[in-house]
Amino acid sequence: MSCPSDNSQSVDQSQFWNAGGLHWDSHRVGWAIAGGCSILTVIISAVSVIQHCRYGTTALHPTPSEFTFPSNYTRPAEQRQIIRILYMPPVYAIVSFFSYRFFRSYTYYSLAEAVYEAITLSAFLLLLIEFVASTAIGHSAESALARKDKKRLPLPFCCWRYRPTKAYFMYTLKWSVMQYVLIRPIISIAGIICEHYNVLCPSGPYSVHFAEVYLESIDFVSISIALYALILFYALTKEELAGRRPLAKFLSIKLLVIFTFYQSFVFNALKNRVIHGTKFWTATNIADGLTALTVCIEMIFFSLLMMWSFNWKEYQVQPGAPHTSVWRPLWDSINLWDFAVEIGSELSYFASRLRGRSPPAQTKLDSGKAFGVEGYAPVGGEPRGGAFALPVSRLSYDDDIRLVPYTGSPTHAGSPDPNYGDKPDESPRAV
Repeated sequence: MSCPSDNSQSVDQSQFWNAGGLHWDSHRVGWAIAGGCSILTVIISAVSVIQHCRYGTTALHPTPSEFTFPSNYTRPAEQRQIIRILYMPPVYAIVSFFSYRFFRSYTYYSLAEAVYEAITLSAFLLLLIEFVASTAIGHSAESALARKDKKRLPLPFCCWRYRPTKAYFMYTLKWSVMQYVLIRPIISIAGIICEHYNVLCPSGPYSVHFAEVYLESIDFVSISIALYALILFYALTKEELAGRRPLAKFLSIKLLVIFTFYQSFVFNALKNRVIHGTKFWTATNIADGLTALTVCIEMIFFSLLMMWSFNWKEYQVQPGAPHTSVWRPLWDSINLWDFAVEIGSELSYFASRLRGRSPPAQTKLDSGKAFGVEGYAPVGGEPRGGAFALPVSRLSYDDDIRLVPYTGSPTHAGSPDPNYGDKPDESPRAV
């Protein structure tokens, strides 16, 4: 079997501006709208990102010639994940604009676009972990997990129970989300290769003779596992997440994905029924173009929603905070080394278990290492103002790994100390 071509044999070679002037046909109107909406989305998201990256002066009493605006990048471990999430609308808008402009290569762009969804979901999980850990004294994972009893899994696996205080739980949960960071790019690369050799057939009927049905099945299973893990973690820690608007943050991400998915489904369903091909464009071209155009328009609203959900004012402090370069937060956000450390940590843990070794993760201290958060210390060793101690920001952003990799070595854990996390000077990463 051969996959029918998505493109017409006749090709419109005209440009947006011709020698004879600008001709405002429907395609060029959509071209202008997609471009304008993409630019507006980039501007809105850039404002939100830059506000998170703003830095203050180190002077407690700055002179008029010194920077006097507040510092916003005060919790790097949280805000590097937030900035990554804020990139999502402009990434989708830009890719969708090029999908509309170069509609004959729509499949390539759509496959590349899906990769960033995996990055966003993983960043969101790491952000939630930081939120939960911040509710415990000394930013201690042990304290955060010790409050939890044995619970049932959410539907449809409610017949099984799990114990959150066990180290395997956090390793498994984090891997359930992080695996999508590995699998989704592999699916996209395989899809691009299959499309090049005309064996993908994304617009045709599902058939075992083409790669689309297999790649879609793998993607469906992978993202379902990732979303289930996110829901599980939210259900477990919703009390600790109170006041951080986790539902609004989660919906701003998932509604974006849901809208883009279902509108693509609707336009594809209308092909050859309401949407018909022309001399230059097939029905598939037009459906793909409408999908890309609506995504460009919607990203304006999602960028505004994310600006509100991930507001920089939550992190704002007055002048006198540690001075950082505005480029450092941007580098933190695009440096995905923390993702690599997370994945390596989980793979190392599971490899150790498969080899039959007895890892030190059964101890309470290693439960905290499975949680993967450190670098914070309590203020005065006691809760302040009825709340738990605030984190101490790092002064150096060269040390951008906030995670504790699993090594499988008993000496890595050390001896459990009941006062662990309450003495900042004894913490290996205290600042």
